[in-house]
Amino acid sequence: MKKTINYRLTPAEKQMLKTKKVSQKLLQDYAPDEIATLLEASSQRARELNALAEFQSIPSLGINFAEELISQGYYTLAELKGRAAVELFDAFEQYCGAWADPCVEDSYRLLVHYIENRDDSKHWWHFTAERKAYREKYGFPANRPQKPWYQSGKYPKMNNHQTDQ
Repeated sequence: MKKTINYRLTPAEKQMLKTKKVSQKLLQDYAPDEIATLLEASSQRARELNALAEFQSIPSLGINFAEELISQGYYTLAELKGRAAVELFDAFEQYCGAWADPCVEDSYRLLVHYIENRDDSKHWWHFTAERKAYREKYGFPANRPQKPWYQSGKYPKMNNHQTDQ
């Protein structure tokens, strides 16, 4: 993996890594069961940490976007394979009960592009024109939430999905 992964480790988890002389940078090389053992963490927490690394391996997608995917029940890119970006984005808005910043849709388009092509030369902003053309032609679903993300309170950092801020 080519970039720094933000895990939002607890102080206890950081201390455990320090005690075992393992760098956070190396955590992405461990399987979930190894992470659980290393951090003395639950299998669920290890699965989340593994997912954070996998999702943030995609250029320009950061911790907030990765956490959004996990909150919806996704833990691997394989689970998202075959899904359409529009389907994922529209489901995300329904899940949140609010419409999202347009760059979040661009991020879903990048996610799907990356899964299908393993092309790490693209970033979320490369999909803006594609999103605009699609929405101009097809619009949004009739059941799209009416409230914007910045009024929802559920995801106050929802549009802060780029590389770690």
